[in-house]
Amino acid sequence: MVENRSDTFDIGGELTVHRLGFGAMRLTGDDIIGPPEDEGEARKVLERAREIGVDFVDTADSYGPCVSERLIGETYGPDYEDVVVATKGGLWRTLDGSWPPCGDPQYLQDALMGSLDRLGVDSIDLYQFHRPDPDTPFEESIQQMAEFKDEGYVDHVGVSNVSVEQLDTARDVVEIATVQNEFNVGDRSDADVLEACEDAGIGFIPWSPIGSGEDDLGEKADAVSEIAEEHDASDSQIALAWLLQRSPVILPIPGTSSVDHLEENVAASEIELSDDEMERLE
Repeated sequence: MVENRSDTFDIGGELTVHRLGFGAMRLTGDDIIGPPEDEGEARKVLERAREIGVDFVDTADSYGPCVSERLIGETYGPDYEDVVVATKGGLWRTLDGSWPPCGDPQYLQDALMGSLDRLGVDSIDLYQFHRPDPDTPFEESIQQMAEFKDEGYVDHVGVSNVSVEQLDTARDVVEIATVQNEFNVGDRSDADVLEACEDAGIGFIPWSPIGSGEDDLGEKADAVSEIAEEHDASDSQIALAWLLQRSPVILPIPGTSSVDHLEENVAASEIELSDDEMERLE
């Protein structure tokens, strides 16, 4: 039986979750717009995730938009037993499918109210500012996030797509529990942000944890494939296993709309890479 065997991390020092989570972006329609073709299957994915020990689910109001949050609320609510839900605000969605950032405090207030309603909660476990907005001072956006926490609407605050300097700025305003930036075996451009998170004990949530697929593993693609063959595993599983062993603060959130693919991802938590294999992937 597949079981989430990843070790745990305490988000914000108090929300204990298994480090291999689930990203719910794909529980939507094509191009992350509209409902999925089969909403019943999407709920089965969420239910199966909880059954096999995935207790950390990441989403955003812009996924759908609103669709992913609604499905999570309908599947897990209202008590969310054994599941920590993280969501994000700070991106518009437009009819052409683009994702323009919006960090205006009043917009963030509206985004938060919608997320609370769709998830069916009075307070969000982890609320993350989705992306810095060049048209709004970063400090103003983060100050609004801090006020959400002070007012009890948010238990923990996270930031996403930030530099080390922006992380430092945010930490001067409010305690930051997590950072969500792109990071995978093929793209390590934010290694400095990961290092800053390690130093501060902040959870690092790598979005796109296997890139865009097994053909997007960069210069380490051959090494990943060789190691996968040695473990009778997929390239994606090795990429996830590498993340789990790369740092104790990393919380990968691979996403899928398939129960079978979900189980394959979670099975990566059972793979232990040797020191030599980790070195080959560095």
